Amino acid sequence: MQAVVIAVVTSLASLVRSRLALQIEILALRHQLAVYHRAERRPQLQPADRLLWAWLSRRWSAWREALVIVQPRTVISWQRKRFREHWARLSQPGKRGRPPVAKEIRALIRQLSAANPTWGSPRIMGELGKLGIQVAKSTVEKYRVRHCKPPSPSWRTFLATHAKDLVSIDFFTAATVRFEILFVLLIFAHRWRRVLHFNVTAHPSAAWTAQQVVQAFPWETAPRYLLRDRDGVYGADFRQRVASMGIEEVLTAPRHPWQSPYVERVIGSIRRECLDHVVVLHARHLRRLLGAYFDHYHRWRCHQGLALDCPQPRPIQSPEQGAVIEVTEGGGLYRHYERWAA
Repeated sequence: MQAVVIAVVTSLASLVRSRLALQIEILALRHQLAVYHRAERRPQLQPADRLLWAWLSRRWSAWREALVIVQPRTVISWQRKRFREHWARLSQPGKRGRPPVAKEIRALIRQLSAANPTWGSPRIMGELGKLGIQVAKSTVEKYRVRHCKPPSPSWRTFLATHAKDLVSIDFFTAATVRFEILFVLLIFAHRWRRVLHFNVTAHPSAAWTAQQVVQAFPWETAPRYLLRDRDGVYGADFRQRVASMGIEEVLTAPRHPWQSPYVERVIGSIRRECLDHVVVLHARHLRRLLGAYFDHYHRWRCHQGLALDCPQPRPIQSPEQGAVIEVTEGGGLYRHYERWAA
């Protein structure tokens, strides 16, 4: 009885449907029957079968009711696979992707961006174009070095650029035979590696330090920049006096003495070559020791930063000027050598 009811309902529904929908349903059923006849056990589907059902799923809304050989989600997966293969063929006509960027060009992009942190991608691209290297902006964006902080020159670049107008100021200590701590002030010129001024005190203050700066730079000889640390001795009196002289202060970072390398290096030389070998009696004795050392330092000590010349340029003596003689200074603490005629 149930079968009869189903047959009657199906017949009535077929009268309502359009002739085109009926023909499509007949096509789908006959196709599935042909697939079943093709194999005895499990139906073997071919690419044409998948293509037909992918087309039916897009053109016929009732395709799920007529589908028996596979699940509807299988047909949907066929369609997605065809979509991927279609666009893969379009995007890969011959070679895959863009042409590779040469290793030398990638290295050059990184070199330009690292050495010039203020350059943007268009400027790097333009610079490469002037060198005969044509690259896209996206290529530069991909291989350039990304800076974590805002672009800023390094301390080494700053010191090299402003060496002519840069002077450092710093203190170091020395102990006397009576365990008194003396403070030595150094004002050091970077350009010629010269100690412009020094003095010794047991009680440094901002006013005393400011007066030393005035004595070091009389009249119109003040430098443009003064590099110093953040010691409390550089107080309000010091800052006001320096500003009135037209000197701009450059401060190092807290606990970063390496940012003032020149004066730190000369302090190390003073300790190794002079103070480590003597016992300081008092402030006057220390001034005399340092005066003798700086005289030797300026006239005879060679520096790599000055192309192995001295702060006070020293002429080259030819062999015709005589034999080499050793001359001791500072009671034998240091020596220099020069030619003397017999």
